[in-house]
Amino acid sequence: MSRGIIRKALSGFYYVDDGERVYACRARGKHRHAGQSPLVGDRVEFTPLPDGSGALDQILPRKNQFARPAVANIDLLVVVASQAVPVTEPYLIDRVTALAARRDCPSLICVNKWDLAPGTDLASIYEKAGFPTVRLSAATGEGVEELRRAISGKVCAFTGNSGVGKSSLLNALEPDMDLATGQVSDKLGRGRHTTRHVELFRLSCGALVADTPGFSSFGEDPKELGRKEGLQYAFPEFAPYLDQCRFPDCAHRKEKGCAVLAAVKAGAISPSRHQSYLRLYEEAAAIPDWVWDQEERKE
Repeated sequence: MSRGIIRKALSGFYYVDDGERVYACRARGKHRHAGQSPLVGDRVEFTPLPDGSGALDQILPRKNQFARPAVANIDLLVVVASQAVPVTEPYLIDRVTALAARRDCPSLICVNKWDLAPGTDLASIYEKAGFPTVRLSAATGEGVEELRRAISGKVCAFTGNSGVGKSSLLNALEPDMDLATGQVSDKLGRGRHTTRHVELFRLSCGALVADTPGFSSFGEDPKELGRKEGLQYAFPEFAPYLDQCRFPDCAHRKEKGCAVLAAVKAGAISPSRHQSYLRLYEEAAAIPDWVWDQEERKE
């Protein structure tokens, strides 16, 4: 029996990389009976067969998993944004970083297309919030080496609004990959999806990278964000103030004596980040507690 990582799932086959070669594996029936579906990124045990195929025997414990896109064991979520066409709304970044935080997955913010529109304002929001942030351009190569160092040796997922340059960045990191890229529609201000399925690509820096679909499909189920009470911990810049509020159950919305609100007013927390927190809080608050109880039992 051998061990490897699932790099692609397609048409009932799971393509498992053991570090030397890739095997097209079928899952054994016990996974279906257990209600467990293998995911891209899963560490697995499998039996290699003489014809180069294999049988997937065991899914090893996951450190995290995402529903949309369906990936597991992600070390770093790379959020690609832009202040050129298409302009990225900060709320979209805040939503996926909050979802990643709930999965104990750190995020890296990449502000791309710097050659077309320097995203100083956007980058400053996330640098101020404590996120590692890279300013780059896939077209000129600016920041690409910094990104390469940040992802080296990690299993990463790239996400961002369609047309923002995820596949272009991967091509800049590894020119031989030649991923399909889409032209951004001037009329719509957004790109057509060029990524049709989730696949891990092995880069020469040792990273395994998933070029995932855009923000529209990432974490679209509000239940993935968890209970409203937990959202405060998904915003790292809130951390220094959480034990300073007048009330221990402060929701940081409009309560008197709220240290987080005072920090927003003083400029220590970006207003756009706090507005995103309020939007996410309202989404989570609209879901009854019994639904959360049911979701937590599944996990």
